[in-house]
Amino acid sequence: MKVQNSFQVEKNKLYIVSTPIGNLSDMTFRAIETLKEVDLVLCEDTRVTSKLLMHFEIKAKLESYQKYNETLKADEIISKIKDGLNVALVSDAGTPLVNDPGFTLVRLAVENEIDVVPIPGASAMLSALSASGLVPQPFTFVGFLPKKQSEIEIVLSKYVKREETVVFYESPLRISKTLRIMYDVLGERKCVLAREITKKFETFYRGMLSEMHELEFDERGEYVILLEGHIQTEKEQTIDIDQLMGELIASGREEKEALKIVAKKLGVHKSEVYKAYKIK
Repeated sequence: MKVQNSFQVEKNKLYIVSTPIGNLSDMTFRAIETLKEVDLVLCEDTRVTSKLLMHFEIKAKLESYQKYNETLKADEIISKIKDGLNVALVSDAGTPLVNDPGFTLVRLAVENEIDVVPIPGASAMLSALSASGLVPQPFTFVGFLPKKQSEIEIVLSKYVKREETVVFYESPLRISKTLRIMYDVLGERKCVLAREITKKFETFYRGMLSEMHELEFDERGEYVILLEGHIQTEKEQTIDIDQLMGELIASGREEKEALKIVAKKLGVHKSEVYKAYKIK
């Protein structure tokens, strides 16, 4: 495998640069080189990003690019790139666009045939997932939930029967309330919480939702919530088998062929399908 060591920032491009989520040692060499070379760095909070740049002795022009103004500023930024500037987009911490501003700009850049170059780095979501002990793929990243309980319940109801690991972000002030709502809507399942990832007080909490929502949590640092996917009970699987077998036989399939198809779809041996289908 060939590894490319050299990297050169080029004109008329948009660079999506990941920054540390807490530990400055996680800043990559390529990210530093990029931010040193670009003409303009777009960021959520110039105060936060200026501290990062100062630490790495990076002298770059900063410009605010936040959720409230990203639509208005996107056209202006695209024009600057077309005029020959190279522009980098960063968030306060982690990988841009992952629950941070930038989608509008990236989409517009793609529509204008401007190269969008990812500069990989830290991500709270992926870091938490990799160390969670839950099934890492497939997974669904939801991000922050709405603030109203009724709206939270509507969002969560979409994941009641989903079998993949589901990942959320939550503020420390709402973590206990959110876990209680999750337990009410989703029922019992494994839960992992991660906070202060890569920092001195990095902590992982692991347990069942019925236990977790009753705990008291540190109200410092945002949380990543990871929930185990829905696991079918024997009763649910029998219902699925009956339905699938019935549909296949009704469509003209022989029982033996239908057994094979259903077994493959459910990922079980055909003898298990036969036993569940025959035992009423």
